[in-house]
Amino acid sequence: MALVALDLPSPRQLRGGWAALAAIYASRGWDDVAATENEWRFHDGGGNWATLRFQDGGRAVLLGHDHEYSETYFGDAAAYFGEDETDLLAEAPAWWSHDLSTGRHSDWIGFIYGWDGETWRRSAYQQDDGFRSVGLLQAGSLDTLTAFSRDAPGLDGEPDPMALAALVAADADLTPAVMEAVVPGWDVAAGVAAGRRFLLRRT
Repeated sequence: MALVALDLPSPRQLRGGWAALAAIYASRGWDDVAATENEWRFHDGGGNWATLRFQDGGRAVLLGHDHEYSETYFGDAAAYFGEDETDLLAEAPAWWSHDLSTGRHSDWIGFIYGWDGETWRRSAYQQDDGFRSVGLLQAGSLDTLTAFSRDAPGLDGEPDPMALAALVAADADLTPAVMEAVVPGWDVAAGVAAGRRFLLRRT
């Protein structure tokens, strides 16, 4: 079966929210490097994760797993759980399968999407692969950013929505002033550094 085209934001469109959440995580000491020149990493704090790996020619591969909702069993996971394997690489070009090591967040992969510079695609299957529930698309939402910043000192549990919106709108080009407005009392420098690492790769 042919690959399925997906209506999802481009890596460039994902960057602002992704960098904002990574900055908040870093400011509270929860995370280390969320972005390098070659990849961006996301997790929800509960074991669900996604990693975007850049390749030559403006291409990228997005892989991840939701341990509660991914119904796709790829590779070793199929044997481990005694399930039929879902071939997440069926009909996919060879560059999708370059370096599928899952890193530190999970032993399993629930989805693999390829970005060819214009369109996201995946292999054809019917199961829920967990992408929608993993939370990446909501990384820059007011609800998500509020949940992870509300206990910053001095906020009294009420982050400023305008400050959060400015954090996302900065599109990873963070400044101490923008970060301080969101997480006063936490490690602003660490947050700025984490967010700005998303600029290492121009998408």
